[in-house]
Amino acid sequence: MRFSKAFIPTLKETPAEAEIPSHRLMIRSGMLRKLGSGLYTYLPLAQRVIHKIEKIVREELDNIGCQELLMPIIQPEEIWQLSGRWDIYGPELMRLEDRHERMFALGPTHEEVITLLAKYDIKSYRELPINLYQIQTKFRDEIRPRFGVMRAREFTMKDAYSFHTDNVSLEETYQKMYKAYDRIFERCGLEFSAVEADVGAIGGSDSHEFMALAETGESEVLNCECGYAATAENCKISPLENIKVEKELPLEKVHTPDKKSVEEVSNFLDIDKKQIIKTIMYNSDNELVAFLIRGDREINDVKVANLLNSINLEFASDDEIAGELDSVAGFVGPVGNKSIRIFADKNLKDAMNMVAGADEKDYHYKNVSLGRDCNVTEFVDIVQAKKGDKCPKCGKRMNSYRGIEVGQIFQLGDKYSKAMEATFTDSDGKEVPFEMGCYGIGITRTMAAAIEQNYDDYGIKWPLPIAPYQVELINLSTRSDAIVSFCDKLYKELKQNNVEILYDDRDIQPGVKFNDADLIGIPIQIVVGQRNFKKEKIEYKLRHDNKKITMDKDKIVVKVLELIEKFSQ
Repeated sequence: MRFSKAFIPTLKETPAEAEIPSHRLMIRSGMLRKLGSGLYTYLPLAQRVIHKIEKIVREELDNIGCQELLMPIIQPEEIWQLSGRWDIYGPELMRLEDRHERMFALGPTHEEVITLLAKYDIKSYRELPINLYQIQTKFRDEIRPRFGVMRAREFTMKDAYSFHTDNVSLEETYQKMYKAYDRIFERCGLEFSAVEADVGAIGGSDSHEFMALAETGESEVLNCECGYAATAENCKISPLENIKVEKELPLEKVHTPDKKSVEEVSNFLDIDKKQIIKTIMYNSDNELVAFLIRGDREINDVKVANLLNSINLEFASDDEIAGELDSVAGFVGPVGNKSIRIFADKNLKDAMNMVAGADEKDYHYKNVSLGRDCNVTEFVDIVQAKKGDKCPKCGKRMNSYRGIEVGQIFQLGDKYSKAMEATFTDSDGKEVPFEMGCYGIGITRTMAAAIEQNYDDYGIKWPLPIAPYQVELINLSTRSDAIVSFCDKLYKELKQNNVEILYDDRDIQPGVKFNDADLIGIPIQIVVGQRNFKKEKIEYKLRHDNKKITMDKDKIVVKVLELIEKFSQ
């Protein structure tokens, strides 16, 4: 492609709304334009990257026997009601009504659609296992679209679904997909890690997220040298070290004027934050529920939602606390008989002589012991894990890093097949529900994640396998007949060798060409200028390290082919 004919509208200035490097660089390099909140037009450079990622995905999935299909984006409400997810999925589900006042969803995922397909078209165990996938636009009504295509309302995703006779078959396919994902992200040039993850609204049992390592990642991953790794939301908590006390003291109410926060109470009473019980009130599907954790820790909303099996979970309001508990926000505590369920973190089970709210403005209780003073429904794991906690697998201290989720795989079991009565005839002639797995990859997210890992102050540094072009040829002397002739010939010869090449033939200043080349980030730059050309030389630069090398101009084709082979491996 000649740059003079290409649609690559680069920008010098960074748009104000661009918050992270990938968003900023995709706009500036002419890959992306915003239509509305979370809605983007992908320009030709971006589309070339997307097609390359899709090609890698298709090759790896086809290699393990997956088959591609295409399902409708618009899905009837009825099938989401069958699965029970019409309400569970929440406000992120984009809903619409047709002219006949029938409700539909714009698909964020396709478990319901694929399960119905299997229900009506897969009859016998002899047809199993089977793994079907699609690459398609998905929709989620994000409450706050941000970070460009990283959290958009419309995005491209690969979603696959497998059907099995039993758990053994499901586990075999799960492992095949795990390894295929490893190969996909390796081929895309990503530095990534697979970690244990929460199943969320998709459901099922086991799940792993594939995280591209990046400081801008929205997810925190906790990991240990033993090999254990999990998202912070899914990481199990090992026993914490409580403050040891010699004997249980009698309950005592103390005056704590205007001291609501853990920090304020800790300073006022001159005690460690570990000795304070935080009482956190939730409204779960119109039921008030109390959760108790240590003052030096944070609660894990995901664990809370999973424990309660909540459809709608939010913090209780001040009015709800006052009206239903006859208490005061900021001074809520667990002491005494409560009319609500109280869940306490398991690390509080044997804790004594703690401090907690007294359900009265400006007062707290000292010397609280949950077993003696409180009616705890159950002791559970509800604390958010953090760096420095003990690994639940080996007991060593864990580290943490930030990651961008680019893929996730799930063992769904019979969650959808049972709900939607999707069955097959087994070898004994019985009708049994399918065991299912599902497997997603964010195509446009993978593109953005690659930029987050590969950029500098000048622009993008594409990994060669997913770069929009492999080579950029830059003519610095467009008014020299000899150089134009040489560049035209080189351009033609590289194309004949199946090299994907962008030829900057524009009659503009060299500085603009260099800036655009670094901004767009094509891996191999070939520069042809008067000074080297007179010496029968040519210069090439590798964008990943910005190393410039001068060589004989008649050897450049062979060198380029060598470089492409090297960086494609």
